Amino acid sequence: MSQTKRVGIIGLGKYLPEKVLTNKDFEKMVETSDQWITERTGIKERRIARPDEATSDMALAAAKQALAAAQLTGADIDLIVVATISPDTYFPSNACRLQGALGCRSIPAFDVSAACSGYIYALTVAENFIKAGTAKRALVVAVEKLSMVTDYTDRNTCVLFGDGAGAAVLSTVETGGILSSYLGTDGKQCELITLPAGGSRRPATHETIDQRLHYLKMNGAEVFKVAVKTMADAALEVMNTLGVHSPDEVSLIIPHQANIRIINAVAKRMGVSLTEGKVFLNIDKYGNMSAASTAVALCEAVEQGRVKKGDRVVMVAFGSGLTVGALFIELS
Repeated sequence: MSQTKRVGIIGLGKYLPEKVLTNKDFEKMVETSDQWITERTGIKERRIARPDEATSDMALAAAKQALAAAQLTGADIDLIVVATISPDTYFPSNACRLQGALGCRSIPAFDVSAACSGYIYALTVAENFIKAGTAKRALVVAVEKLSMVTDYTDRNTCVLFGDGAGAAVLSTVETGGILSSYLGTDGKQCELITLPAGGSRRPATHETIDQRLHYLKMNGAEVFKVAVKTMADAALEVMNTLGVHSPDEVSLIIPHQANIRIINAVAKRMGVSLTEGKVFLNIDKYGNMSAASTAVALCEAVEQGRVKKGDRVVMVAFGSGLTVGALFIELS
């Protein structure tokens, strides 16, 4: 029985902080320019959470919107999975905070840490809970406050990141749903994107603070090379699994919004041009929101009418770990 269950998304939501940080703002902060940032990243602005606005606050706002879209309340949910690398605290998890804030019953609630691939990881986890019969409806939230780990003195990384949240409610569906998924990891390259200090390997000390090791560090050139091949391969894998061998058979491709050059290179490897309108882009407005990027992008694609019921969507992301995830979804 569980083998034949279709699991799909029945409600979507998002939340973006009010504060906008533009490229012009960065010209006053570090040695850079609007033209330099735009040409190399495709980013024009990004959202920044208030100092008193934690990831659980943003997650709650996105979750409420997704539940309303699904015409459900917290009491109807059987599982909460939150994807984040910027939780309020190491423990308890953001999922636990969200369960309490939504007034849910005593249900499983936990975070997953897969960086930019987190939303796809979390959706896949929730899908399998429902297929196994241990949950009927699941709430998945991807949320990040990367501004708290961004080094605003490092011009190579500070222009890339923003804050936000996206959410989805999953349930069994009659048609469509998640048709294929792929998850992978290459832990040998986990140091390419990392937050060096603050954990058990390098606990916080005066030295780690002075060396600014509590901020995100990234080897951009190496990440670019690995990300392009890995994302393209993962996207093609979920297509080929279903016997889909041409992007013409896909309505929309939603890649992780990391960098316009990465997105363009991935699209080319898949046989798609960005000018065709088949690749969803919102990187210019939000920058890289890690796990929240694909979550917000999917929500906006539906809101904007770019996709509708019956359309086929390929989502793909790549992040620290190095993790990769892809989903082939037919909208229910």
